[in-house]
Amino acid sequence: MKISTKGRYGLTIMIELARNEGTGPMSLKMIAQENGLSEHYLEQLVAPLRNASLVKSVRGAYGGYVLAQKPGEITAGDIIRILEGPITPVEGIEEEEPAKQELWIKIRDAVKNVLDTTTLEDLSNYGQKGVQDPYMFYI
Repeated sequence: MKISTKGRYGLTIMIELARNEGTGPMSLKMIAQENGLSEHYLEQLVAPLRNASLVKSVRGAYGGYVLAQKPGEITAGDIIRILEGPITPVEGIEEEEPAKQELWIKIRDAVKNVLDTTTLEDLSNYGQKGVQDPYMFYI
C-alpha cells in the first residue's frame, strides 16, 4: 500500500490544526505557506475531512478551519481512510494461496494497528521539548 500525497498532505493539515488547537481558526493559506504546499490542493483535501466531521470551517475575515474533535480522539487511520480509502496492501487477498494470504493479512493488520493507535495528539506533540517517549513501531 502506498500513501499518496492526498493522505500525506491531509495528515499535514490535521497536524497543523492540532498544533494550533485553542488559538482560533487556521487558514489553508497559512498551512500551505508554512509547509510549502499548494493552497488549491489543500482546499480539495479539506472537503472530505469536513464531510467526515473531522474539521469545521469558520467563516469571516479571521476564518479558517478548526478540529471538530479533540486531537486525542482522531487517529491517523481515520484521516488516511477518508482520503485514501481502505487500508489494504494487496487487492484480492481472498484469492491468494494460504501462505501468502497470511502474510498480506499480517502486513495489513500491522499497518492498521500503527495508524489506529497513533492520534493527532501524538503526531502534533512529536519532537516537542519535554515529550519523553517518541513512539517506536515494530512491524
